[in-house]
Amino acid sequence: MAEVVIVENKTAAGALVADEIVRLIDSKADAVLGLATGSTPTSVYQALREGLAGRDVSKVRGFALDEYVGLDPAHPESYRSVITREVVDPLGLDPQRIRVPNGAAETIEHAGDDYEQEIIDAGGVDLQILGIGTTGHIGFNEPGSSFASTTRVKTLTEQTRVDNARFFTSLDEVPRHCITQGLGTILRARHLVLLAFGEGKAPAVAGAVEGPVTSMLPASAIQLHPHVTVVVDEAAASQLKLADYYRYTFANKPAWQGI
Repeated sequence: MAEVVIVENKTAAGALVADEIVRLIDSKADAVLGLATGSTPTSVYQALREGLAGRDVSKVRGFALDEYVGLDPAHPESYRSVITREVVDPLGLDPQRIRVPNGAAETIEHAGDDYEQEIIDAGGVDLQILGIGTTGHIGFNEPGSSFASTTRVKTLTEQTRVDNARFFTSLDEVPRHCITQGLGTILRARHLVLLAFGEGKAPAVAGAVEGPVTSMLPASAIQLHPHVTVVVDEAAASQLKLADYYRYTFANKPAWQGI
């Protein structure tokens, strides 16, 4: 069972997860982080600015979950640009140690295998940050994705394109294809931390944590992982049947265990 932590708001969630990441880096200077983009993890990255201040992060490595196919890496909404703007520069990470899948059309046929090998060569991901889409996707693994899937090209659903259109001038500008870590890739990370906020995410959260394990709700794959922490606000937790139990267990958890 995933550990579910219900917090007051995004700020509290960001502080909680940032503390765990700082603890990881303090114990392992060359920690490997799995980096999600979008609005969900921004509170974590903001809290890390203070949490990592004064610490040596020159050896920290990172792997982004996904990238759009065919979008210029210099485009402000490419995930390369987002990771650089929101994570690498503010936290003082070494850009050469932060990887993003290569969405260039000319190398796309082997880009997935290349990325898988980079993760393996780095020793695997220690802590993977995840958001969850309204369709239940994590990364860009849309409904129907195989739990054994590795990094590959996927076609985005129209719902995901609509959800992401807020980052572009219009829906027409949102790419139709992406390259994303697969569910199998994500499940190889040693610790998964999934965040969700708002009532709109409540059905997907409930399905992922308490529903059946099914490819129709890709995030339900987290039930197969031995170390998962789900951090949600009250609105996103509103459809969880065991919400009171989750509150009780976290309130009585030994502090030394972290999350």
